[in-house]
Amino acid sequence: MALTTLDPKTALIVIDIQKGIVQLPCAHSMDSVIDRVAEITRAFRQHNAPVVLVNVAGGAPGRSEQPKRMGDLPPDWIELVPELEAQASDHRVTKRSWGAFMHTDLHEHLQGLGVTQVVIVGVATSIGVESTARQAYELGYNVALATDAMTDMNASAHENSVARIFPRLGETGSTAEIIGLLARARG
Repeated sequence: MALTTLDPKTALIVIDIQKGIVQLPCAHSMDSVIDRVAEITRAFRQHNAPVVLVNVAGGAPGRSEQPKRMGDLPPDWIELVPELEAQASDHRVTKRSWGAFMHTDLHEHLQGLGVTQVVIVGVATSIGVESTARQAYELGYNVALATDAMTDMNASAHENSVARIFPRLGETGSTAEIIGLLARARG
C-alpha cells in the first residue's frame, strides 16, 4: 500500500543509527541513509512532532545458531551518530533485543503523548526496523516506513522486508513523501 496520510499524532522512531552499527558493511550507502534519517528527524522536530532515538546495547539472552556479536565493543559503540543532532526533547530508548518496544518504556511514552502512528527508519531493515514495525502494528499503531532511510547488512533481507513484510504491517514511502505529508498535516 502506498503512503496515504499521517495521523495528527505521529511520532518518528529512529532505530540504531549509532556509531558501532553504522560502521558495519551494508547493502546501501550508509552516508545516504544517515543523511535521509537526519533530514526526516529535522522535519519532525521542525513540526513539533515526537522523535524517538533508539540504540541497542545488548541482545536477547536466548540461544541461536549464530554466535552473538556483542562481545568486547569499543566504548562509543552505542553512541548515536552526531548527524542526528540529538535534542533534549527527543525520547531516548536503549534496547537489548531487536524491537524497540520489548522491555522498554516506548509504548507507555507514545501512549502518554496520544500517538496513533509511527514512522520508522534506521538499521537493520530486517532486524531492528522490522521487529519494531511488527511490535508497533501488534500494539495498534498505524505504521509508516521510509524505505530510503534504512538499510541492512544483507541486500536480499532488505528487499524481502520492503517488498513482502512491510506492506502487511503498514504503508511505505520515501523520506521526501513522508516529509511532504508531515508538512501538509502540520502546516
